[in-house]
Amino acid sequence: MGDYVWFHDVSWHATYAIYFFVVGILAGLSFLSYGSWLMPALRPLREKAAYGSLGLLAVGGLLLIADLSQPMRFLNILNPAYLHFTSPLAWGALNIVAFGICSILYILELKKGEDSARGKLLAMVTAILALGLPVYTGYDLSVHQSRPMWNTPIMPVLFVGLAIASGSAVGTLLAGGNQAAQKILREFMLWSTVAVGVMIVGILGTTNYGGSAEELTFMLLTTGTMGMIFVGLGIVAGTAAPAAMLFVAHLKEQTTGLAIAALLILIGSAALRYALLMGPQQLQTLY
Repeated sequence: MGDYVWFHDVSWHATYAIYFFVVGILAGLSFLSYGSWLMPALRPLREKAAYGSLGLLAVGGLLLIADLSQPMRFLNILNPAYLHFTSPLAWGALNIVAFGICSILYILELKKGEDSARGKLLAMVTAILALGLPVYTGYDLSVHQSRPMWNTPIMPVLFVGLAIASGSAVGTLLAGGNQAAQKILREFMLWSTVAVGVMIVGILGTTNYGGSAEELTFMLLTTGTMGMIFVGLGIVAGTAAPAAMLFVAHLKEQTTGLAIAALLILIGSAALRYALLMGPQQLQTLY
C-alpha cells in the first residue's frame, strides 16, 4: 500500500471548493425564493433570496473565469460548437447560463411588485434550474472512476443536501427577527444537516473498508491538518454541533441560537466541500 512515489499536481484547485460553496448557497436561496410562493411565512425573504442568488451567480462565474489559464475561453461555453455533450461540464455550463437568464427575468418580474402567476412560474423554473447546479457539481466528481471517495452516486445527493443546509443558513441570517420564517428555516437546517451527516458517515464507511487507495484517502482525511478541517470543522463543529443545537430548539419550539447554528453550518459546509475536493487529490501528489 503506497509503494510508489511519484509527483503529480492536483487537477482541481481550491478555487473550485469556493465555487462549490457559492453555487450551493445560491441554489439554496433560489429554493427559498420559490418557497415563499408556497409558504407565506417566507414571503419577506423572496426578493432578498432572489437578488442574493443572482449576485452569487456572478461571484461563481468570476471564480470559474479566474481559474481558467485563458479567461476568454469562458466565451466557448456560449458556443454550442465547442461543447462536448458527453461531459457533465457541458451540461453544467448550459445550466449556469439558463439559470442566469431565468434569474434576471424573475427579478424583473419581482420589480413590478405584484404576486403574479408569471412570477410564481419563473420562481419555479429558476428553482428547478438551481437544483441542477449542485447536482452537476456533484456529478462532476462522481464520474472520476479512479478517484477514491468521489466515485459514488451519492455525491450529487450530498451536494444538494449541502445546498439546502447552507442556503437555509444564509436565509436564517437574512430573516433577522422574523419568528415565523425562523421556525421554517430551523426545520430546513435541522433535517438537511442531519441528512448531510448520514451521507458523510456512509461515505466514510465505504471509504475506510475499500481498497488500498480508499484506505489511504480515509487516513489522509481523518488525520493531520486535513483531518482538522474535515473532521473537526466539517463534521464535529459544522454538522454534529448545529444539528444538536437545532434538535433541542426543535423540541422546545424555540428560535433562539439559530444564528449561531447557521454560522456553524456555513463553516462546516465550506470545510466539507474543501476536504472532499482536495483530500482525494492530495493522495495522488504523494503516491
